[in-house]
Amino acid sequence: MRQLEAAGWRCVHDAENPKGEICVINTCGFIGDAKEESIHMILQMAERKKKGRLKKLIVMGCLSERYRAELESELPEVDRYFGKFDFMELVELLNKDRSAQRQKTKDLHKSIGCANYERKLTTPRHYAYLKISEGCDRFCSYCAIPLITGRHTSRPKAELLEEVRWLVSQGVKELNVIAQDLSSYGVDLVESQKSKVERKHLLPELIDEIAQVPGVEWIRLHYAYPTDFPEELLDVMARHANVCKYLDIALQHCTDHMLGLMRRHISRADQDALISRIRERVPGICIRTTLLVGHPGETEEDFEELKEWTRRMRFDRMGCFAYSDEEGTYAHLHYTDDIPQEEKERRVSELMALQQTISSELLQRFVGRTERVIIDRKEDDYYIGRTQYDSPEVDCEVLISTKGQSTRYKVGEFYDVKITRAEEFDLYGETEQ
Repeated sequence: MRQLEAAGWRCVHDAENPKGEICVINTCGFIGDAKEESIHMILQMAERKKKGRLKKLIVMGCLSERYRAELESELPEVDRYFGKFDFMELVELLNKDRSAQRQKTKDLHKSIGCANYERKLTTPRHYAYLKISEGCDRFCSYCAIPLITGRHTSRPKAELLEEVRWLVSQGVKELNVIAQDLSSYGVDLVESQKSKVERKHLLPELIDEIAQVPGVEWIRLHYAYPTDFPEELLDVMARHANVCKYLDIALQHCTDHMLGLMRRHISRADQDALISRIRERVPGICIRTTLLVGHPGETEEDFEELKEWTRRMRFDRMGCFAYSDEEGTYAHLHYTDDIPQEEKERRVSELMALQQTISSELLQRFVGRTERVIIDRKEDDYYIGRTQYDSPEVDCEVLISTKGQSTRYKVGEFYDVKITRAEEFDLYGETEQ
């Protein structure tokens, strides 16, 4: 989007009420539900094109990276398909018949440099996602990420720090650091330099330096991997007040039987010990995890043990997915997807109902406490914000009634909010007078 705007285009995200003459759909190809959503959007926009409301329809991203030939055959109404990393080819395509525009693009590239860290923010101005690496080398049995994005590749630390400084200059206060595998950040950079340094993981060093950039108020970490987790990161989290006490670490299952079938390269004992150390070294940390049910080989005994483990571990935040049989993965090639979809969905429902009870109980601890809250938006009679323990769009929110409040709230600003009530997945609060 940044490159397109540098080339003179105006980019608008308006899927609900599209008005643009060219539609670019960025797709996901990770699991069945995401693929269905992407196909639905393509069909919806293809219908608009058929009715003359759209001049050109372009599809890119993970789905077309993985299934380009099939999509070209099944959906010929799409003008062009691009893969996940072909965005500069897209810019060239849109400008190929506009010679004056091409010259303008060159001039703009010279004037602003179009540095790797410059972006168009699609989030509210006060927070952004910072992607520090792409791809994954883990090759879990069920996961198509290595097939779509390739092997794990870290972005250089200096480039990331430049992006952080640029984001802060744009008004960003909160950074949600993401990758398909945070734990492996920097391993490939060290190996490529053939360095003999003892510590190969660079994530602790990166987060430590980001935390020292003036203007960075919150840093939140998403998608760590439990195997070979860089535990020096815990010292960084404990040392810096602006590194949120929040860690998203996908555990997927608990029984040794299933961890083995899933090719997670960790035992239940080691996984549980890691979670205990995380909680001990960063007191009060909020752990978000993701679980997977219905994987080939998961017995009813495995599932019952998973439920009991979930009761005991009491994760602050949890998501659960039903297994999706993805072409080309180890599970697809070597296992039989023999658990009925209805049974998979039943297991998801049971586990999430259990988590709802746990979440409700854990959130009661906040009642009476005063928490630092960032305001995301205003809806009806409420300002809606989040604590450091909550990531945008996926976690709990703090609702503050506009009635009877003397404070004039501003979106993107921080306030000390006293929590007055807790529900299953939300908190209610008021500013102290």
